[in-house]
Amino acid sequence: MKKYFLVLTLVFLASCKKEAVEKPENLIPRDKMKDIIYDLSLLQAIKGVNQAVLDSNQIDATTYVYKKYKVDSLQFAKSDQYYAIENVKNYKKMYEEINDRVRKEKTHADSLLAKENVTKELPK
Repeated sequence: MKKYFLVLTLVFLASCKKEAVEKPENLIPRDKMKDIIYDLSLLQAIKGVNQAVLDSNQIDATTYVYKKYKVDSLQFAKSDQYYAIENVKNYKKMYEEINDRVRKEKTHADSLLAKENVTKELPK
């Protein structure tokens, strides 16, 4: 048991070194990275709810987002890995900001739907 704990401690300490991942030359800027993750999240949600919407429009979510932001999958993966390892607290904060943006957009969409439903219920 002590050996197991010692091995785990050494692995943990080794993984905590200052720069575990080298900064990519073509690192995606943080704000652009948040926009990409936001768009990917929305498209994945659409895919989960109604795959037919994407299929009928012949949209591959990841390809669409990569083209929109002019990045490729390797650049995205390396940037994501760098941000995740470089500073976990900042990475967590980035995802919290994305989550806040999703909540705000949902609230806005819900209010528009509520107004639309009220309008439909009004007598003409």
